[in-house]
Amino acid sequence: MSPTCRIRSATGADAVAIARIYQHYVDHTVITFETEAPDAEAMSHRIAGVQRAGLPYLVAEDAELARLGSSDAILGYAYASPFQERAAYRHSVEATVYLSREAAGRGVGSALDEELLERLREVAASECPHAPVHRVYARIALPNAASVALHERFGFRQVGTLTEAGFKLDSWIDVGFWELALD
Repeated sequence: MSPTCRIRSATGADAVAIARIYQHYVDHTVITFETEAPDAEAMSHRIAGVQRAGLPYLVAEDAELARLGSSDAILGYAYASPFQERAAYRHSVEATVYLSREAAGRGVGSALDEELLERLREVAASECPHAPVHRVYARIALPNAASVALHERFGFRQVGTLTEAGFKLDSWIDVGFWELALD
């Protein structure tokens, strides 16, 4: 990762860049099962919702580009969201990481995942309704070697696969679940 890259909490002002990064995945990949990309306003609401739940929503930012006011300063983002809505799931969260195409292979995903997990450990000691976070899950459309390697680097292990769970871009897609015991 570049020495000018920093990880910080996302703000509503980051929604335009986050929506732009995500749009590529919606339009051109099966990594997300969304078929219509949310606009910046919808993304801003998503950021706020995660943060209202007491969970981290992070961006990786090239500090030098940000200083220059570049719209390409955001290199990627990561967040944790409730795993499911039912109360008994309250101590389980789902981790998500997305990178700009320019940031792939530069260590940005690892930096985001590391900081996300650290902040989730801090949630364990907070007043957040999800505290303590007991399990972190990653849902990965398969095949996706880069995402699998990223999560396994931090101790996630595969716990199951849903075969042909989704249909997008004229293909049936399997979904794997990876799990990390946080506490």
